[in-house]
Amino acid sequence: MTKNNSPAIESAIQIALIALLSLWCFKVAQPFIGPIIWAGIIAIGVYPIYLWLINKTGLRAGWAATIITLSMLIILITPTILISGALIENTQSLSELIKKDELNIPPPPKNVAEWPLIGEKLDTVWTNASQDPKAVFGQYRSEVKDLTKWFISIAASMSLNILIFIFSIIIAGVFLTSAKGAKETFITILNRVAGERGSELTELSLATVNSVVTGILGIALIQTLLAGVGFVIMGIPAAGVLAVICLVMAIVQIDILLVLIPLSIYVFSDPNTGTGAAVAFLVWNIGVGLLNNVLKPILLAKGVNAPMAIVFIGAIGGMILSGIIGLFVGAVFMVLGYTFFMVWLQSEKTAST
Repeated sequence: MTKNNSPAIESAIQIALIALLSLWCFKVAQPFIGPIIWAGIIAIGVYPIYLWLINKTGLRAGWAATIITLSMLIILITPTILISGALIENTQSLSELIKKDELNIPPPPKNVAEWPLIGEKLDTVWTNASQDPKAVFGQYRSEVKDLTKWFISIAASMSLNILIFIFSIIIAGVFLTSAKGAKETFITILNRVAGERGSELTELSLATVNSVVTGILGIALIQTLLAGVGFVIMGIPAAGVLAVICLVMAIVQIDILLVLIPLSIYVFSDPNTGTGAAVAFLVWNIGVGLLNNVLKPILLAKGVNAPMAIVFIGAIGGMILSGIIGLFVGAVFMVLGYTFFMVWLQSEKTAST
């Protein structure tokens, strides 16, 4: 009886030990999983540029990866720190004013009521808020409190997110130099999971990730950075908060002109802003807003499209789960999962016919 049961007991112990070891490894690696995944996504997105640089200049792989890494750090990190600093400052100031009941809202400009569609209602709400902020905010106390907590949590983690962003870019540079080996490993893993379709699924994964990174995340990041720099230069109140709103809207495929145009009107209404500066800000905002229409057909020409709802769920869900980094990673994984699901459906239909 004991001899017959010993193989089953040994197998159970082995499985338990393997599961325990796997869980322990996951716990140890968990803080690095998100940044490393984000680094892989960045590496896939810039890999065509990396190959182009090597072919045009004849540089070694290490030097080409170093140049691209330094370029990304300079181009992306500087405006990101600028916008993040504005977000932290705005959120801290707003939090202190709300806690001390010292929030003062300036009255609306005189011509706000003349704005089409929303002018009269906005002028009424704005005027009431400037005269009695407590009464107006009291009507939406829970919503304002939740929204404030959300922005405070984002601002509190912003410095950490910047460090994670820098770390991910550096790791992405390392991934570029070992791209061929990483691709072969990925194919081997998918072959074990999906039979002989590992190579096909790998190419599909790379195409999907590259499409989302360049056609959705890249454009959204460029638009947000350009819009945020404009906000900071013009001294727009809550510039950092508005930049985060633009980032979320751009990723979930909502036109950020819905934010930029009202801000342009606000600048024209501000007596402290010169006409030339207001016109320049308007032209800048229109250019930033229309950038999506110019770049998307180019960057998504050979990419994989997915419904806006998939991108929306991935971006918002990822941000709730993992903060700003999750905003990017969540969108990529949802589109990738959707693409795999559609491939599976098509293969089932083909097999049945």
